[in-house]
Amino acid sequence: MGNLQKSDETSELIDYLAQFVTPERWAKFQNIILDRSRYMTIILEDIFQPHNASAVLRTSDCFGVQDVHIIENRNKYRVNPDVALGAAQWINLIRHDSAENNTLPCFEHLKHKGYRIVATTLHTNGYTLENFPVEKGPFALLFGNELEGLSETALQHADEYLKIPMVGFTESLNISVSAGICMHYLSMKIRQSGKAWELTESEKQEILLLWLRNSLKNPELIEKRYFSERVKK
Repeated sequence: MGNLQKSDETSELIDYLAQFVTPERWAKFQNIILDRSRYMTIILEDIFQPHNASAVLRTSDCFGVQDVHIIENRNKYRVNPDVALGAAQWINLIRHDSAENNTLPCFEHLKHKGYRIVATTLHTNGYTLENFPVEKGPFALLFGNELEGLSETALQHADEYLKIPMVGFTESLNISVSAGICMHYLSMKIRQSGKAWELTESEKQEILLLWLRNSLKNPELIEKRYFSERVKK
């Protein structure tokens, strides 16, 4: 009963805030939320180049990946707004920065939620994109920083490994390119797998509320007015 009541209250707040955006924008929100997913999520470990970090955010939004986890050990994660093009306001950024080494706490957090940690690396006999088993359940794709790749801690504690086979002289792809290829290919595989990849109704409400708040100039004042009017009723 408590969850139902909370869902109804959130729905009412969403309907109220939706009045303050254009009908076209609200219709776009309702359409895009149908393709959002948390079945695949992204982890970035110690990325230090803002344009790469921002490009991954933009790609995540483009392919419907709602959550991006940021591990900050030595490098502070920064977003380049010229590259991200506003993507940061449409996805959830979860920063892991409270410990000396935040890699394991991030892994534990995601494993507790039922995710497989999948390290992207060329130096293993792991899966390729073609044979990666998306049907085994939700997974988190892990990408390392631009110079050193993934840490030894990350490699040792990952559940599975994934690589993009290459046939040229260059041995590695830029991180944003690698993330884009993986997200494009695997998001299609997920949607064709027959697994339940869509958001739950409560998750849709949570994200629609986030989008509405990020679209308004003074959401706190508008919500304060809403709750004030609600009390009077």
